Amino acid sequence: MSMHLSILGRVDTTAPPLKLPLAAGEVRTGFPSPADDYLEAELDLVAHLIQHPSATYYLRAKGTSMTGAGIYDGDLLIVDRSLEPKTGHIVIMSVDGELTCKKLGSIGHRPYLFAANPEFRPMPLEGRECQVWGVVTHNIHSLAPGFSV
Repeated sequence: MSMHLSILGRVDTTAPPLKLPLAAGEVRTGFPSPADDYLEAELDLVAHLIQHPSATYYLRAKGTSMTGAGIYDGDLLIVDRSLEPKTGHIVIMSVDGELTCKKLGSIGHRPYLFAANPEFRPMPLEGRECQVWGVVTHNIHSLAPGFSV
């Protein structure tokens, strides 16, 4: 399977909103724009990232099979159980009792899970015990060395 997951917990629907400053405008990856140097509003990341709090939980990714989709070892995944998984969605699925994170798809008319790393082959689902645990809606990973999410 190559990508193992650690369940971290559910979204705390009773927690008060934590609003952080949101800068107006967009950040450029080229030359900085000093005109965008002011605050627009405050943003509650939970409200922004989580559409269905009572059906959402967090997982920690472990492995390298999804690096091509921007999911790296140690990343924090936000998973929504209320969403209907569709072809192309990145899903959390139990396959023969082991949790994995892969892209849902098919070859011909047969369902498969696909890694986002060419070192891993597609995983056929036919004839296996499978249960979808949810659709990955967001991935959070740290860009600062020594800082983990």
